[in-house]
Amino acid sequence: MIVHHGFGPVFDEQSEVLILGSFPSVKSRELSFYYGNRQNRFWDMLFGFFREEKRESIQDKISFLKEKKIALWDIVSACTIVGSQDAKLQAVEISDLTEILSHCNLKVILLNGAKAYELFIKHYDLTVPICKMPSTSPANPRYDRDIWWDTLAKFIQKREEI
Repeated sequence: MIVHHGFGPVFDEQSEVLILGSFPSVKSRELSFYYGNRQNRFWDMLFGFFREEKRESIQDKISFLKEKKIALWDIVSACTIVGSQDAKLQAVEISDLTEILSHCNLKVILLNGAKAYELFIKHYDLTVPICKMPSTSPANPRYDRDIWWDTLAKFIQKREEI
């Protein structure tokens, strides 16, 4: 089996919200950035929350995240996997959150999907509030944008009204 490695975290010392996914999909790995599958609802949901036009380049997405004080990473840093399904994750290596936790004043950690939540609670016991969010994956029929938006609104000071 081939060991696949995820991406490094996106954050800076101003980050207040950490969004943790499980592991990049095949399409994301091909594009070398988070949520690269155009059918994944993540970027549409997040740009929509801030009422901004979706930015397409990786650098523009990184700038957007930092402007909004959002850190982004995956709970799995490396694994063996066939395809993109979380159920296929094997031999997982868990991401070390020490750097983010020591450099940021996080208000909340949002876990994008059941697998991210399951792995997080198995490996971490933090005082930072956590929220299990419905996966933005196109494979999730129970995705609910309003749950994301309501949760984000609790923790993010927005310049505009929803």
